[in-house]
Amino acid sequence: MTDTRYDVQGQIAQLWIYPVKSCAGIAVQQAQLSRHGLQWDRHWMVVDGQGEFLTQRTHPRMALIRPEIGNEHLRLHFPGLDALQLPLTAQGVKRRVRVWKDVVDAWDLGEWAQPARQWLSAALQTDAQLVRFDAAQPRQASERWVGQDEAPSHFADGYPLLVLSQAAVDELNERLEQLAEPAVDARRFRPNIVISGLEAHDEDRVELLHLLESAGVSLRPCKPCTRCPIPDIDPDSAVLGTAVGQVIRGYRQDPRVDDAITFGMNALVLGLPPGRAATVTLQLGQSVAGNLRFD
Repeated sequence: MTDTRYDVQGQIAQLWIYPVKSCAGIAVQQAQLSRHGLQWDRHWMVVDGQGEFLTQRTHPRMALIRPEIGNEHLRLHFPGLDALQLPLTAQGVKRRVRVWKDVVDAWDLGEWAQPARQWLSAALQTDAQLVRFDAAQPRQASERWVGQDEAPSHFADGYPLLVLSQAAVDELNERLEQLAEPAVDARRFRPNIVISGLEAHDEDRVELLHLLESAGVSLRPCKPCTRCPIPDIDPDSAVLGTAVGQVIRGYRQDPRVDDAITFGMNALVLGLPPGRAATVTLQLGQSVAGNLRFD
């Protein structure tokens, strides 16, 4: 039944977590949501010997690293290599690492640091190390976009969540089809939450997305997600193409970010009580609804 209080309504169609920044995602049926985003999302990060973060932008082979979360272990899989297994809570000493402009302390992996370094270096064919986020080091999103709202994140580019409408992907595929290019799926854009039932890019225009089965909790889309070459990387082969970027450049220039190309919205979480332990459960099929913003 349509709720007349809201301009738009939809359902959570996909939930994704990316345990290791810029590596493959895991599609989940449900996930715990905190102010930091979804549990285990961007909890680990690959860095070079100087602590600078590595991503698919310069190392497309990261798309082929497939994480798996067990009860006690993180497992990493890569074609041709034995799986690497690490305790979820592995920590050694703190080290300084950089993610974009933020320099933070992170945990190296103690006795597991060297095996992880050898494995990642073999997979990526460059010196690479794994670090884990230190929950005692808060990392806040840009005040320019979130104002006074609390928006902590782990090793995400800058915001707790990325929200995308399925209709936006469908519209892109219609444009690709007109050019005889193959269709793509939402993985190209690395969203956490894909919503069906919205018009294409309604996430750009809605004030809040209320989680109707989680009373009082909502998502606030706060910043358009600017796009780099990653959507042109095939997540199954790590091959870099050009079609996706060329097509979205033709219709997704966004004046809110100086006409950069955007696709999807970064979002923060509102309505959870204070404290890191506060969570709600998101699951597929959950209803979301909101009202459009008219600036």
